Amino acid sequence: MNTVIAIDGPSASGKSTIAKALAAKLGFVYIDSGAMYRAVGLYATQNNIDLDDEAALAAMMDKVRLDIKYLDGAQLIFLNHRDVTDDVRTAQAGLGASAVARFAAVRDKIVSVSREMAHGQDVIMDGRDIGTVVLPDANVKIYLTASAQERAKRRVSELEKLGQNADFDDILEQITKRDEQDTSRAIAPLKQAEDAHLLDTTGMDIEQVSAAISGIIDKRGDA
Repeated sequence: MNTVIAIDGPSASGKSTIAKALAAKLGFVYIDSGAMYRAVGLYATQNNIDLDDEAALAAMMDKVRLDIKYLDGAQLIFLNHRDVTDDVRTAQAGLGASAVARFAAVRDKIVSVSREMAHGQDVIMDGRDIGTVVLPDANVKIYLTASAQERAKRRVSELEKLGQNADFDDILEQITKRDEQDTSRAIAPLKQAEDAHLLDTTGMDIEQVSAAISGIIDKRGDA
């Protein structure tokens, strides 16, 4: 029987970094659902589609093909057969993701793709509604969080490593705005699943967070 681990949490809480590390350690497949929402937001922006126009976004989804592939152990996100792995990591793409994620047509497609990817294999999937909506029967559920200031610092560091300019105050404002969008949307809002383990990673490094989650998994005896 396959094992599924769901990791949820707000923007820049460390979900992707930790999920990748755990997947490599456990030999699981890592699925970044957030990258798919970012790719949809990117496509809408590049094609001048109003991010508040639900009907236009719904019609657009028929033209969107999303794929996650692996090359030398690295996960790549493809939008209509084009590698957009780096493009979707910008702060603007993050806000676009939060905007399009409000609408059922977008969520329905990405939830379907995510479940299909997770079927029949050991996976770690991270996002904002994995434990509550996408994979509610996951063996282990983790809710990662951290202070907004800590998350802004992490995002600035991430963007600088990609060679992008990043202003802390601007990033903090964007994170605060995204938190509001994600927690207040009508469809599948960001929240902790009732059976998820809460882990505040403020002041923790990757190794400490990974060890804490590994301890939760080991106690459950599911992986």
